[in-house]
Amino acid sequence: MNQDDMKVIDPLQVRHVTVLAGKIDSMSGLVDPATHLNLDFPDHRITTCIIAERFGKGARVKMDDDGMLFVTVDRSAYKHYGKVDYTQRLTDMISVVKKDILMTRESHQRKNKRLDE
Repeated sequence: MNQDDMKVIDPLQVRHVTVLAGKIDSMSGLVDPATHLNLDFPDHRITTCIIAERFGKGARVKMDDDGMLFVTVDRSAYKHYGKVDYTQRLTDMISVVKKDILMTRESHQRKNKRLDE
């Protein structure tokens, strides 16, 4: 964040976060420019971001009397990435998450089986 003009310095480094009690509670991976910075896909575009003291879990978010402070994403950050099949992307993401959950369960089961032997 550049506090002089209150713009996001690098929109490609933006992540979704959850804020709990004035601190970053969890963070996702980096946002996808094809959906978040795409002039051809306005439904999910990043326009503002909260300001935090650092970029990490547990960091305090900046606040004033009105609540959290925000910076904007500069218009120059948006590009034409083309049409996005959001339904297909969501389906693919769900498949990957299910596969990861299954692999984690299997790994825990193998570990527990070795401990039982």
